[in-house]
Amino acid sequence: MTYCVGMVLDKGLVLMSDTRTNSGVDNISTFRKLSHWSVPGERIIAVMTAGNLATTQAVISQLEERTKAPGERDNTLLKGATMFQVATEIGRLLRATIENVQRANGEGGKGRFTATMIVAGQIRGMQPRLFMIYPEGNFIEASHDTPFFQIGETKYGRPILLRGYDRDMSFEDAVKLTMVSFDSTLKANLSVGLPLDLLVIAKDAFAPTHAHRVSAGDAYFEAISRGWGNALRSAFHSLPAYRFSDDA
Repeated sequence: MTYCVGMVLDKGLVLMSDTRTNSGVDNISTFRKLSHWSVPGERIIAVMTAGNLATTQAVISQLEERTKAPGERDNTLLKGATMFQVATEIGRLLRATIENVQRANGEGGKGRFTATMIVAGQIRGMQPRLFMIYPEGNFIEASHDTPFFQIGETKYGRPILLRGYDRDMSFEDAVKLTMVSFDSTLKANLSVGLPLDLLVIAKDAFAPTHAHRVSAGDAYFEAISRGWGNALRSAFHSLPAYRFSDDA
């Protein structure tokens, strides 16, 4: 499985993904699930993926190939006029890829090759935007009511984001919050694991502001994990004690 988070701030976008694709006692593998493309001074677009690895990599490979052929009419990453158009075309590509694979595998392939994506970025003259694309190719956009998206194993890290998110928080605090969310997920689910890929995109930068891979032994992530665990224990012990009733 996987876990990915995309977050919209007043200052820009914060994206983080794990890299685990298989989990088991003797079968653990990793694969990058966060990709980005940029045209300096004009646009930056990032995609995170969750779901069937063959499906997601087929979509990413097709997008990558289009960036290498600037004359192609459907080179949406580099030529799409708006982020809405970019999300629409990626949604069509995802749906077509799933349908092609399912058709090749017959009825037994139904539901086995689905995937979900988060698309984020900014085109010059417009605001940063964030979309979640479903296997059917349709999508929703982040808003003030829904300022972040999660895909994959979402349930363990979601309470952290709901309690800590603030749209005007700094990039540094947003990264810290996201890392706490990932730490909670890693502790609860073996299908999510290190390394983690982080990408920060400042508004109007049109290039990565900060990119980092969090690997095993990363000093900051270990400090976050240790500090969050200690803070939870401290908070728990500070809560009022439960008392059994003295009534008969």
